[in-house]
This record gives sequence, structure tokens and C-alpha cells, in this order.
Amino acid sequence: KKLAWILLIVGALNWGLVGLGMLFGGANWNLVSLVFGGVPVVESLVYILVGISAIVYLFGKGCKGCKTESCSC
Repeated sequence: KKLAWILLIVGALNWGLVGLGMLFGGANWNLVSLVFGGVPVVESLVYILVGISAIVYLFGKGCKGCKTESCSC
């Protein structure tokens, strides 16, 4: 879950920068593209992992208040 949270933060910051770049003259502030743009497969993989992290985080929250030893949180 910690990795999912980190990837969510990365994705949110990336989309925020994309939006700001579009407001300020269409600048390309997509960090994922700038870092991995030379390797499109890796860039796509990062986007997929961010999406999966969002799903894990959304549907994995039910266990957060779990007090039993069998909880895998």
C-alpha cells in the first residue's frame, strides 16, 4: 500500500504539472514523459502502475481500521 500511495503522489504531481504547463503557453512539464520519453514502453508502464495504484488505494481502504492479526495492511 505504501508503494501505491507513492505512485499516486507521483501521478498527481505529474498531472498538476501538465495542467500548469498547458496554462503557461503549452510547455511540456510532463515529468514522466521528460524522464522516460525516450523509452515509450517504460513511460506506458509508469502510467499503468499509477492507474493500478489508484485502484489498489481506492479498494484497499476497507482494511485500514482492522485490529486483527490476520489483517494484511
